[in-house]
Parts: sequence; structure tokens; C-alpha cells
Amino acid sequence: MARLQVRNLQSPLAGPYSFDLDAGHCLTISGPSGAGKSLLLRMLCDLDPNSGDALLDGTARADMHAPAWRAKVVYQPAEPAWWLPTAGEHFKPGQMPRVQALLPQLNLSPSLLSTEVGRLSTGERQRMALIRSLACAPRVLLLDEPTAALDPESVAATERLLQKELAAGLSIILVTHSEAQANTLGQRRMLMRDRKLEEVST
Repeated sequence: MARLQVRNLQSPLAGPYSFDLDAGHCLTISGPSGAGKSLLLRMLCDLDPNSGDALLDGTARADMHAPAWRAKVVYQPAEPAWWLPTAGEHFKPGQMPRVQALLPQLNLSPSLLSTEVGRLSTGERQRMALIRSLACAPRVLLLDEPTAALDPESVAATERLLQKELAAGLSIILVTHSEAQANTLGQRRMLMRDRKLEEVST
């Protein structure tokens, strides 16, 4: 059984979408700005009104409370929000061992946890947001251009970390404008055009 099954997911703005995603696999979605890539991710985590269904390990989204679904199907937008003064305040105490293990893998100093978020660079905030997402222990991670603000070294570190997470069983849907990144991470590639998805042969 696929980790994530999407069936006729649609809204007045986009869709319908139907596809499966296996455990430990990455589906990459590319396409021009405004094509509907972010809309799809927001529908998958049930942030925007939509119809159709999605199933996680065989359990329908409709049979789960929204917070429980979003804890397992985690969405990281291109510009993640921060609502507390420091990054460290966004983590629960039980998440800190995982956070401390992830920081060096993304070339981040532990001191950044106590630095005001506004003093972090855009790239530091983007990498810290990925740690925040992974610390939730999701089954499916929805990533919207997670390396857009990063230098090449940080991009490479992020891709290595995501490859490790995939090998450990995490499923990822990755929106990216980078063909190289899609080739590096994606077992399956799709193209979004005019809010419709089409398979890309790899």
C-alpha cells in the first residue's frame, strides 16, 4: 500500500489531482510560477478548501482530525512563518535531541536557537524551518522550494539530509525549480502546467 494516496483532490482554483506516493520516495513537482504547485501542497495538508480525498497509510484524511493529519503530513511553505522571538522557542522539549542532531547536518550553530529570528539570514531561517518540520517526525513532508535562498554548499547539505530521511522511510513531495535537484532527489517527477499535473519520464 502506498504511504499517500491522492484521489480527485481539487478546489475551484486547481485540480483534480490523483497520484500515489510510496514510503521512502520523493515526488518532485516543477513548473512555472503561478501554475498551482503551492495550491496543491496547501490542499494536501488541508489548509485550503478542497474536495476529493487523501489517504495516509490507508486511513482517509476525512477520518482524522485536522491537527492530527497536519502533524503527519507536514507542509513547509517557501517562506515559513515564525511566531515566537527565537527559533528555539518553536521546539518542544522532547524534540531537542533531534534538533541538536540535525543542526550540524545543515551547517547551523546551536547558538542560532537562542538568536532572535529577525537576526537570522534568510538561508538560516530556511534551514531552521526544515529542522522544525523534521522535528515533528512527519510521515509525509511537503516542501515548497526549501533551498531557494541557499548557497550551493547549503543546498548540497540539505539534499544530503533529505536523502538520509528518504532512506529512513520519509516520503517527500518537493516543489523545485531546479532540474538538478529533481534529478538528485526524485524517484518520480511531475510537471504542473495550468494547474494540471503531468508525468515526466525519467
